[in-house]
Amino acid sequence: MRVELQISEDIDEPYAVIHSNKMTTEIQQILEMFQTPGNVITVSDNDQFIVLDPSEIYMLRMEDERLNVYCEQKKYISGKRLYEMEKILGSGFMRISKSTLINLKQISRVESSFHGAMLVILKNGNKDYISRKYLPDFKKYLGI
Repeated sequence: MRVELQISEDIDEPYAVIHSNKMTTEIQQILEMFQTPGNVITVSDNDQFIVLDPSEIYMLRMEDERLNVYCEQKKYISGKRLYEMEKILGSGFMRISKSTLINLKQISRVESSFHGAMLVILKNGNKDYISRKYLPDFKKYLGI
């Protein structure tokens, strides 16, 4: 990989731009290196890479061995594992099942379902059931 550094007094904050004809493991590693907790999250949409603020994320769900990142109106793909995103996103997010993590600020309502299960409905309309393993922590968060 060719690297170029430009130093200019006109720049207030350093930034990086990567030009490539395709995504490689080397580029993915570079993106992960710049990604730290509390910062932005990099996801892909076809051949484009999108930078998200954690507040834009409503839900993350493992589906068909891929991590889908659901925002208000779009769904993106992340190269990370769910447990990695859980560490990066921190306390504003909660795991509600083995395969799903939700943004607690994006909860619209919670409904009781069959056999004591609960269904969480997010502000963008996404829904998922809270598994029994994670239900006590979720109820504690809600204060019930």
